[in-house]
Amino acid sequence: MKKQKLVPEPPNLSRFDLLSEEIVFIILDFLNENPLDKKAFSLVCRSFYAIESRHRKFLKPLRSEHLTKVLNRYPHVSTLDLSLCPRITDASLGVVSGSCKEMLRSINLSRSKFFSHVGLSNLALNCRNLVEIDLSNATELKDLAAAAIAEAKNLERLWLVRCKSITDIGIGCIAVGCRKLRLLSLKWCLGVGDLGVGLIAVKCKDMRSLDLSYLPITNKCLSQILELQNLEDLVLEGCFGIDDDSLTAHKLGCKSLETLDMSSCQNVSHVGLSSLTSAAGSLRQLILSYGSRVDLALADSLQKLSMLQSIKLDGCQVTCSGLKAIGNWCVSLTELSLSKCVGVTDEGLSSLVTKHKDLKKLDITCCRKITHVSLAHITNSCTSLVSLKMESCTFISAEAFVLIGQRCQLLEELDLTDNEIDDEGLKSISRCSRLSSLKLGICLNITDQGLIHIGLCCSKLKELDLYRSAGITDSSISAIARGCSGIEMINIAYCKFISDRSFMSLAKCPKLKTLESRGCPLITSLGLTAVAVGCKQLAKLDIKKCHSIDDAGMIPLAHFSQNLKQINLSYTSVTDVGLLSLASISCLQSMTVLHLEGLTPSGLAAALLACGGLTKVKLQASFKSSLPQLLFEHLEARGCTFQWREKIFRVELDPKCWKLQLADAE
Repeated sequence: MKKQKLVPEPPNLSRFDLLSEEIVFIILDFLNENPLDKKAFSLVCRSFYAIESRHRKFLKPLRSEHLTKVLNRYPHVSTLDLSLCPRITDASLGVVSGSCKEMLRSINLSRSKFFSHVGLSNLALNCRNLVEIDLSNATELKDLAAAAIAEAKNLERLWLVRCKSITDIGIGCIAVGCRKLRLLSLKWCLGVGDLGVGLIAVKCKDMRSLDLSYLPITNKCLSQILELQNLEDLVLEGCFGIDDDSLTAHKLGCKSLETLDMSSCQNVSHVGLSSLTSAAGSLRQLILSYGSRVDLALADSLQKLSMLQSIKLDGCQVTCSGLKAIGNWCVSLTELSLSKCVGVTDEGLSSLVTKHKDLKKLDITCCRKITHVSLAHITNSCTSLVSLKMESCTFISAEAFVLIGQRCQLLEELDLTDNEIDDEGLKSISRCSRLSSLKLGICLNITDQGLIHIGLCCSKLKELDLYRSAGITDSSISAIARGCSGIEMINIAYCKFISDRSFMSLAKCPKLKTLESRGCPLITSLGLTAVAVGCKQLAKLDIKKCHSIDDAGMIPLAHFSQNLKQINLSYTSVTDVGLLSLASISCLQSMTVLHLEGLTPSGLAAALLACGGLTKVKLQASFKSSLPQLLFEHLEARGCTFQWREKIFRVELDPKCWKLQLADAE
């Protein structure tokens, strides 16, 4: 029998060459955790480089000067986020419109400056498929810019938050030109009134979401707004021109409404609210934060809202009868927020939660009158809770916190900041194995003994706040690092017993993005070096008052932490050399440098010039007179803003003294 000859594979053919591009794209879709993963993929070979170029649809560049090169590299980008580029000129937008053309569907310019109606007009005319533009914070834009936006005929979503110079005339142009608008945010557009909003309501019939927060509107445009047949989300926060008389006079109502936000509308009581929601049988979320008194009359006005799932009453004065009535009428409630409400008592809260066993989210932050009685009712009735926020509920005894772990084991988010919880409470809470966020700031009764249980049992933890929890040491941080290796944020500020050992443990958490360790005097450059080497995704670092950190820590940080965007170096021992070394971090945008004894005016000037991506810098006011004005003008033209501080050095208080001082201030 003759041996069959094997046909050799063509030379240089990899297994990836046998896959279709569609399959490789699916593989690339899974590389989202680390921003460097796709870059590493593209550097393997020319084929991978080309595939990654065609695959990328979203781009968030750091500097506008690289736009031409980047957009040539990625010709299929449909979503462009320029919010990290402080300086975007008309020429920059010309590059975008010339490169992207019909491919571009979404652009974010929410933190960019220096462009005008000329650049926007170029963008609208060349990128005909644009459906989304975010121009928030563009305070210099005027009606000419709004007229340019109106040329984007296919626009569906537009954000103009804080565009204070745009008036009714500009909004009228947008209303006429952008008939397909489904979402519009005019929050803090103080030049827009009834006329502009009315034109939007008349011309943009497909509007789904409308944010009119803090606009000087009155009842004149409300009837037109509520005639929108598809309106689902309406935000009227801080619209002081709307009152009960105007709402009841028009017998208003909107059947399609699902979310209504009337926060800080203090001239609207249950009378106006009842009129406004009379036809809103589909309403699912109602936000009345910092508004009128929540009493029996207001609660009764919610009777017909049978589909209501979420109520937010933050900062309101509430009565016991009001809470009881909400418990009776809002039968579908899954989310309740009573943060900073005055008048919440055990009787009212207990009555409410007893009738809502399906409650998923509860916020009782700063409800200072409730005791263990309320917590017992909450944990007994609401066993399906996934989020419980109860910061500063200081009348609840330590023993009561054990109930959380015994009965609410589905919790994913738990905020116990400034409470009397102790180690037994933490041991019980460790049964909540789904916890991803745990806040234990200013909890002075907890120690390593309790926190170690969290490390052993809560492997899904991503966020841990231990701010000023003075009983914590290296042992428990090591346990957290071992058991919660996927942690992304940790705050150990003013935990004075924390040392380099903790940093060396955290260096084994590769997903760590935010590290706040101000006021930890035992941490040195050695520990910081370990974190820099091990935590490549680190984006925010606060080492204020870590006096033993010097230039020896800055140099490895500059080399390894290429994703670092924000750093606070105040009161450290860093000098000119260390600060200048940070110039190699191209992502660095925000820097706080107060009271650096080794920093000279010339060293600071060199560092500011070398760090080309800076958008915000906090400095000691004394530097303002010692540096040339031309330097600041140059940096501000580059898109950097300066904040000046006159703070004098203060000796740090003991945590218990600090807490007492805070209580006195309240």
